[in-house]
Amino acid sequence: MVNLVLPRLVSFEGAPRRSASVAERNFTALRSAYWLVLLSGFLEPVLYLFSIGVGVGALVGDLPLPGGQVVSYAAFVAPAMLASSAMSGALAETTFNFFGKMKYMKLYDGVIATPVQPFEIALGELGWAMIRGALYSAAFLVLMVTMGLTSAGRALAAFPAAVLVGFAFGALGMTVSTLMRSWQDFDLMGSAQFTLFLFSGTFVPAEAYPAVLRWVVEVTPLYRSVHLIRGISVGASGWSWLLDVAYLVALTVGMLAVASRRMGRLLYK
Repeated sequence: MVNLVLPRLVSFEGAPRRSASVAERNFTALRSAYWLVLLSGFLEPVLYLFSIGVGVGALVGDLPLPGGQVVSYAAFVAPAMLASSAMSGALAETTFNFFGKMKYMKLYDGVIATPVQPFEIALGELGWAMIRGALYSAAFLVLMVTMGLTSAGRALAAFPAAVLVGFAFGALGMTVSTLMRSWQDFDLMGSAQFTLFLFSGTFVPAEAYPAVLRWVVEVTPLYRSVHLIRGISVGASGWSWLLDVAYLVALTVGMLAVASRRMGRLLYK
């Protein structure tokens, strides 16, 4: 009898190998119904784009951007839907799914009995979440190019930006999950996520808000994400992109460090 040995998804060793093993475990545990979940998550921003960006956009007309460009309302909304899609995909994996594995399935209690450390678990789960976020982003960018809302070159440049957005919200989601006590706490998270979705320059420019509210909006992570992707997709280049990238990188690193420390406390207590 011949034993077939399937090749690993990755072959490097050490801490990166252990982190990748966490993502590999999730890939191995996939069921066919999971792809329906992915499809539903992709369809939500698409429906918003067609209903508000295209439908309401026919009434709104064109909008001027801060750099002086004038774009259609659909082209204005589409980058925001891309950023929101990356956010939602990453948060879905690193909040509900992550919380269930940690608190109720007790999956990570067994994992830490191996050489895998809490930081490596967090990094592996973040990488897995980004697979979902990257799929959403790539598919949505193809749709944007097909509809003429951006060019192919700008779409290629926007893809790594969308991946960075997913990393930032994935790390934030894991940190939030380590603070949750029960499933009921996720109602608060859902409310906060929906508030960000509505008031992050998604459907109207931030300049339309009163001065005080505008400053609050502009320090939120989704606004920085929308600002970055909108600038790449339809705007002009500028130094403000560097501020957005620095903000998201700092959020990713900081939240990943907090999440791994919190996981260590919860798993080793």
